[in-house]
Parts: sequence; structure tokens; C-alpha cells
Amino acid sequence: MSLFKRFRDLTMSNINSLIDKAEDPIKMTDQYIRDMQKDLEDAEKAVAAQIAIEKKFKALYEEQEALVKKREEQAHTAAKAQNIDLARRALEEKKNAEAKLTEYKASFEQNKASADNLRSKLEQMRKQLTEMKNKRETLVARYNAAKAQTEINKAMSGFGSDTAASGMKRMEEKMLQAEAHAEASNEMNSKERSLDEEFENMGKDKEVEDELAALLKQYENK
Repeated sequence: MSLFKRFRDLTMSNINSLIDKAEDPIKMTDQYIRDMQKDLEDAEKAVAAQIAIEKKFKALYEEQEALVKKREEQAHTAAKAQNIDLARRALEEKKNAEAKLTEYKASFEQNKASADNLRSKLEQMRKQLTEMKNKRETLVARYNAAKAQTEINKAMSGFGSDTAASGMKRMEEKMLQAEAHAEASNEMNSKERSLDEEFENMGKDKEVEDELAALLKQYENK
């Protein structure tokens, strides 16, 4: 049946190959799952319709089987009663019922075989859909891990690049310049303070010398 075509053509190996080539394997897998789910629903309806036909012919077959048995019993009853006409009619209807019984039995067996075949295919479809859903969970985990690894590799690739090295060198040069500027500024401030201190100390030294001279003068005539 055509409704099983997708599941005949898209084996798991074919699906795996297509997924591997897809730009976004998760979206591709989800689309396959949706398609398979739709096909499974259509298949379930078709199988249900086939089972209904099987049951219909089974009922007709059993009905004629019971009628054959009934007409045979009626023919015996009529024969015992020496009712030849009634026994003849019972046997004629028995013969007609047997013909229908043979026809309905053949149709029942044929439709039962077809329904059994569809049941088997339907079970395969359900199993394949379950496998695909399970595969999706594994695929999502692998895909996310691969994306994370790619991002990490991309981030780490800049650490050893010439651009990063030259950028770091420029930062070092700027830092050295800033330190040199700060050191020069400290030296200028230090020189300015030293000059003021020398003049201040000169004044202090003069006071000490004047006081010393006065003290010595007091003891010159003694």
C-alpha cells in the first residue's frame, strides 16, 4: 500500500545519512518524526478499515455456516416426517448456503491475511517511529555538545593569535609609558621639595651659627 511507502523507502540508515548532511539535524529529525507520525495515523485508519472488512466476511461466513447446519437438521427432520417437499427445499437452501459459505470463507481468509500483513507493517512503523524519537534525544545531546565545543574552540582560537599578541604588546607599552610618566612626575616633585628644603635649612643653619657665635663671645674674656 502507498501509505507504507515512506517507511519502506526511508530506512533508518537512509535517514541517518540525510540527517548527517543537514545543516540543522534537529529540525530535520523533527520533520521526519512529524511525517512518520502522520503516516502512522493514516496507516492505522487503513488497517482499521481492513480489519472491519475482515470481520464483515467472518460474520457472513459464520452466518452461512450456521445456516448450512440448520438446513441440514431441518432436512433430516422433514425426512423423518416423510415430508419430501419440505426436505427437498431444506436441502436446496442448504446447497445455496454452502456455496455462499465457500465464497465468504475464501473472502474472509483473504482479507484476514491482508489485515494480518497490515498489522505486522503497522507494528514495524510504530517501532521505527519509537526508534526515531529515541534517536532524536541522543541527537539533540550530541548536537548541543558539538555546538558548545565549536564555541569553545572559536573562543580559544583567539588566545594564541597574532592579533591578541600584538594587542597585549600595545597594552604593555602603554603601561610602561604610564609608569615612566609617573616616575618622572615623582622626580620633579622630589627636586622641587629638595630645593625648598635647602633654602629652609640654610636659614636654620644661619640661626644656629649666630647663636653659636654669641655663645662663644660670652666666654672670650673669661
